[in-house]
Amino acid sequence: MNELNWISTFLDAKAAELGASANTQMAYARDLKDFANWLDGKALNFTAVKRDDVENYLIFCDAQGLSRATRARRLSAIKQLYRFAFEESWREDNPAIQIKGPGIDKRLPKTLEVAEVDRLIEAARASGRNRQESTRNICLMELLYATGMRVSELVSLPVSASRGDPRMLLIRGKGGKERMVPLSPDARTALAKWIVVRDEVEALAKSKGKAESRFLFPSRGKLGHLTRHRFYALVKEFAVSGGVNPEKVTPHTLRHAFATHLLANGADLRAIQTLLGHADVATTEIYTHVLDERLKELVLDHHPMAED
Repeated sequence: MNELNWISTFLDAKAAELGASANTQMAYARDLKDFANWLDGKALNFTAVKRDDVENYLIFCDAQGLSRATRARRLSAIKQLYRFAFEESWREDNPAIQIKGPGIDKRLPKTLEVAEVDRLIEAARASGRNRQESTRNICLMELLYATGMRVSELVSLPVSASRGDPRMLLIRGKGGKERMVPLSPDARTALAKWIVVRDEVEALAKSKGKAESRFLFPSRGKLGHLTRHRFYALVKEFAVSGGVNPEKVTPHTLRHAFATHLLANGADLRAIQTLLGHADVATTEIYTHVLDERLKELVLDHHPMAED
């Protein structure tokens, strides 16, 4: 098989066995195609690759100025490809198995103060060109902050999971894993109002011969629902109008804020892990470091002995 067949078959297996999302598959595809292009320039292919070739590719990536995180991700993709090739008997070895990655700089996630989140939600209330957009925007922000969902989980929510004034939402996360998250009173109110508006819009569209959407936040685009990119742009707009630095605001920042604020108010780390859908509690533990840093800042900023 040629390189594209290797990559295609590998991605199909990832999707079938692990439920890899479209975004994950695209990331693997980009990294492996870059590796394939580099090999082509060296008159090599996936079948003939040796350990030295993989290491030389990583040196090339470093020389290109790629970050540690990017190089670590590319090595991971190569390792997984060759592990799959070994299991399928395409190769008798994994040339990348003993290569140690560059490591990833541990950065504390950016988060927001409660007051900043309040300003973002107020900005969402004042947004939109009409009642439909305003009601949708409020619902988006209230649900995101109330549940800590990933943006991809939020925009692709099925409307069936949201009917009947639910106290909990069933969310389908990474790898097809499902979890239940509770809704705050404000989120439930915003959701109930949006359902009414959404159904009116969908009924009108149906009367014009258009198919009814199965998504909570429908769109007439290719995906059938509001895109991650559009919501990212909306959050930036709310930051600007709400007087919050837009450089520190993304949908994922609100997920971090959700976890950090829960932890600061005494929530159990295991409970936060479950709500976020983290497979490993070690991933959730990063928020304890965020809290530690905030406490240090408070002491240095406000303790009288820290003035000098």
